[in-house]
Amino acid sequence: MIWTNFLHIYQPPTQKQRWVRKIANESYRKLIRGFLDNPKAKVTMNVNAVLLELFDRYGCQDVIAGLRELGERGQIEFTASAKYHPFLPLMPETEIVRQIGLNTETNRKYLGPAYQPKGFFPPEMAYNRRVGEIVSKLGFRWIILDELASAPATGTLSASALYEIKGIPDFYVFFRDRAMSFRILSAQVGVSVFSSNMLLDFLGDRLNRNEYLLTAMDGETFGHHRPGLEMLLFEIYKAEGITSLTISQLFEHFHEKRVIDPRDSTWALMRRDLERNTPFSRWKNEQNEIQMWQWELTDLAIRNVEHFERAKQVTAAQRAALDRALHSDQYWWASAEPWWSIEMIEAGAKELRDVVLSLSVSAATKRKAEELYKNILYRAFDWQRSGKVETMAKMADEDVTQRITTEIPYIPEEEFNTIVANLTKQMKQAADALEYERAAQIRERISELNAKKDEITQPKEYRP
Repeated sequence: MIWTNFLHIYQPPTQKQRWVRKIANESYRKLIRGFLDNPKAKVTMNVNAVLLELFDRYGCQDVIAGLRELGERGQIEFTASAKYHPFLPLMPETEIVRQIGLNTETNRKYLGPAYQPKGFFPPEMAYNRRVGEIVSKLGFRWIILDELASAPATGTLSASALYEIKGIPDFYVFFRDRAMSFRILSAQVGVSVFSSNMLLDFLGDRLNRNEYLLTAMDGETFGHHRPGLEMLLFEIYKAEGITSLTISQLFEHFHEKRVIDPRDSTWALMRRDLERNTPFSRWKNEQNEIQMWQWELTDLAIRNVEHFERAKQVTAAQRAALDRALHSDQYWWASAEPWWSIEMIEAGAKELRDVVLSLSVSAATKRKAEELYKNILYRAFDWQRSGKVETMAKMADEDVTQRITTEIPYIPEEEFNTIVANLTKQMKQAADALEYERAAQIRERISELNAKKDEITQPKEYRP
């Protein structure tokens, strides 16, 4: 069995210094250290270039150096992407090509020859056919998508075949195994209650077959969102019967080719989105007037910058301001399904408004930008005060909610005690390093686990 693991790490350009440093300590440095200590462990990784700039700006040059070293050692295969994490299916082709070019330029500056991407990660795994065609024309060989993007239905994918995208010759798509990715990210009680032994049990006979398992996750989940989960990650890498390879290395081991036409999708896609034909609803929902205003303001900014750019009346600073303002976070945090942040909504709208106001546009265009900004902000406050956000969040059935409410797997008591012991060790290390907030967070996870101990360690057939 070949395990191909993909990690995506990113922070928005507006991220504060405190959070960049905090996440670097809790996640990025631990991941780098774990891979350096396990030379046989390989990973395919996307690093949106804006994150490397944030590392450089906020004193995390050692993280850049660690990523570069792992790339030079062949343990990390870097993918291409779009620098500021825009939502590509809803972007003009000119902006898609520009963002990919900016990403390549910046990543090569920081990572050097180690950055030689053959594959492409679309931010949010957001895909439509136009994105695939553009990425292929730019010379990339493959793209990674969620398995719900497969057609006509999931459950029919072969774990030993390579999938070429219909109508785009010699351009391939790799689908992440959604269920197994979620099992590794298991968050039923605030920290993983999964283990490498349980992974092997789930895989069963597949361990002895000539197949590959492709998992894909946010890198920040390991150590930052879920303290201690990075230990599970490297426990899996050390498990017998599993060989880790990068995605591009799969071409050397698998030769059966099949043709597929992926559907419009993201990695937050739900089956209800497929039924309603609304694959991008977390970022643009026609029933969400805040998001509709956000996209109207986005289009206004892009249209005017490109107009004045053709007339050579746009400065480098104005162009760069638009590039930064196109990050996808602002739309996601306006979805209220269940993600919501007035701070992110306002910051994104302000960036786009300021781009328009910086140009030599008409007074009417400036008034329109101001109007859209105010509509977005005022409506966001109205939704929050009225309780609409809370109602929408309760109705949401995000993937994270599914993971929280799924059945807690059975773990032998000895293995459970090992998990708790490892977390206790991490808690003490955090306290010794004066990271009291993190130590308290891990302590809460230990308490949650202990509260569920009887349920987790009692075999299912004996549960009442």
